[in-house]
Amino acid sequence: MSSLGHPTLAVPFGRTRRGWLLFAVVVIAALPLIFQDSYWRATLIVGAINVMLAIGLDFILGYAGQLNLGHSAFYGIGAYVSTLLIMQLGVPFWLAFVLAIVSAGAAGIALAIFAARLRGHYLAIASLGFAVIVHQVLLNWISLTQGPLGIYAIKPPPAIALPGLPVVSFGDTANMLYLVAGFAFLFYLLLDQLVRSPVGDTLTAIREDEVSAASFGINCTVWKVFAFGIGSAGAGAAGAFYATFVGTLVPDAFIITESFTILAMVIVGGMGTLVGPVCGAILLTVLPELLREFGDLRLVLYGAALTLVVLFMPGGIVQAMHILRRRLGRTKSAGMRQ
Repeated sequence: MSSLGHPTLAVPFGRTRRGWLLFAVVVIAALPLIFQDSYWRATLIVGAINVMLAIGLDFILGYAGQLNLGHSAFYGIGAYVSTLLIMQLGVPFWLAFVLAIVSAGAAGIALAIFAARLRGHYLAIASLGFAVIVHQVLLNWISLTQGPLGIYAIKPPPAIALPGLPVVSFGDTANMLYLVAGFAFLFYLLLDQLVRSPVGDTLTAIREDEVSAASFGINCTVWKVFAFGIGSAGAGAAGAFYATFVGTLVPDAFIITESFTILAMVIVGGMGTLVGPVCGAILLTVLPELLREFGDLRLVLYGAALTLVVLFMPGGIVQAMHILRRRLGRTKSAGMRQ
């Protein structure tokens, strides 16, 4: 079995999937009501953006088995394409949003085609190099991106006014949280449908043994390109939301270390699952904020937590949930026998 995925842990609550999806909708609806403070609402918005990034990378890495270390590049492409279209060409936000998704997806497809014959660490180096190139372009093409000076005064998405209903302004952090978390949920549903379809079986076959998959008539190149395109498009959407939420853009927001942060979210949550990266993204967004009172020591605690997870729970949070569920089942069975 490939070390990149954990298919046996993929559905820790498969029998109650619809119930958990409904629970997720209820949680999203309740979050702005529970967290009235703008600081925590902003943290949760960043968490929703990170969820989009993590599940997109997991689709490439955990299901297709492609070691992509350049996810931050597509994140940055989405952010800058949407912002430049809006601020320099006057393109409406939602059209710019769609074009940002298309641009990031196209960049992912181009990288996948170029690196179609690469595997393992060779692909990792190629994708890492792509991230370096994109960052340098954003940093040095000053006439277009403003380089290290940054782009400021980026407006939130336009308000939505429906007849007979109050105007929905996305300058309000509660509405912005609903918007970003709603799109993250829709992206999750899209990927969930894909991995439960024959597409997911095809990608898993490629991940486990590409040579054997090809011998069964699977066009591995096409499917790897497909996975890269979908995952990169999701990163582009996250980038567009990031720009309009933060209101400023600087190239250093999309440096290489961002790719490793997203990768950590996938690993901590559990590769080869979708619910795992969701948990990992939320945990690694909220945990640094909870540890902020410890000052510089929080980085040590944060690093130690990641190290312990990798050492003792290589399957991530999903593995821990699976083990806990199994032990609870055994305890319940033993109690019934007594």
